[in-house]
Amino acid sequence: MEKYEVSRKITDFSTRINELKNVVNLDNLKKEIQELEAKTFAPNFYNDQDNAQKVIRELNSKKSRHDDLVDLIKLLEELELYFEMYDWSLVSEIVELIERIETDLSKYEVDTLLSGEYDDSDAILEIHPGAGGTESQDWAEMLFRMYKRYAERNNFEFEVLDYQDGDEAGLKSATIIVRGNKAYGYLKSEHGVHRLIRISPFDSNKRRHTSFVAITVTPQIDKNINIEIKPEDVRIDTYRASGAGGQHVNKTDSAIRITHLKTKIVVTCQNERSQIQNRERAFEILKSKLYQLELEEKEKKIKSITNTSLNSFGSQIRTYTFHPYSLVKDSRTNYEVGNVDSVMDGEIDGFINAYLKSEYNVR
Repeated sequence: MEKYEVSRKITDFSTRINELKNVVNLDNLKKEIQELEAKTFAPNFYNDQDNAQKVIRELNSKKSRHDDLVDLIKLLEELELYFEMYDWSLVSEIVELIERIETDLSKYEVDTLLSGEYDDSDAILEIHPGAGGTESQDWAEMLFRMYKRYAERNNFEFEVLDYQDGDEAGLKSATIIVRGNKAYGYLKSEHGVHRLIRISPFDSNKRRHTSFVAITVTPQIDKNINIEIKPEDVRIDTYRASGAGGQHVNKTDSAIRITHLKTKIVVTCQNERSQIQNRERAFEILKSKLYQLELEEKEKKIKSITNTSLNSFGSQIRTYTFHPYSLVKDSRTNYEVGNVDSVMDGEIDGFINAYLKSEYNVR
């Protein structure tokens, strides 16, 4: 890398970091962290577990926001020092440092954008195969693994609440809670229909198939929200839990399916060890969905998140092409990656960041 290119990068990084420093007041943020830490030292802090977890989560989020920006400032200072000592023997270190700053800075910029009402929430992610039987169900299982790997890469907790095996392979449906810093803020970009184009391993004639899977993403709302669910408004069914040989869920005999009759919302949970626990978790998710729906109808704050009917050609947000070439392309942003294997292994940050930047009109 030529010296003038390094200089140009330093100028760009400096401008972007200064913009972030204007948005994120480090002194005020440090004071807020100290105030939250003081709360955790109170003798009765853990008496209210729900509130304690809320405070700890906010504290960790603010600490991360503070420390990550400080680290970026230090990395830029290190790059400037390398630039002053510029020598061909340092080029590899300079290039590596530039790549690291670019990656961390882009992530921080996107993270700063996520200040919406629900962006800090955990995400309820549901996977629903479209028409196509085994082929679509297998595609659903592949997406299940992709999001699991994404969660692992980002230190998110991935809890499977419900998992229904496919007829021959894959899955019929799955419900997962992804927990972590701004989990919903990031994963809301995944809401929509995902299309797969490949040579089907289930077709003896080796023909190319197109499959669709709908992903719905809902923020998990505080379980204490005031949403009234009348007994006559729901139908509760119990069934034997299923899973891929115990791979995804704990086997129980008390899985719960709740159908909200007025809205046709269906929630299932089979991960807990008792029917009572599954029932409680299912009602929490139902309350989140009803609260979200209420806001959509009354305030028009956020887009519909309950429609999974667009599971067909022309409605996809992203296309994953395995054959005749390798390409994953997002139809909303035109962001694309040629390495399909890396994407299916959970490397979807580029798609998420591109979508969020486009939503907020950020370069």
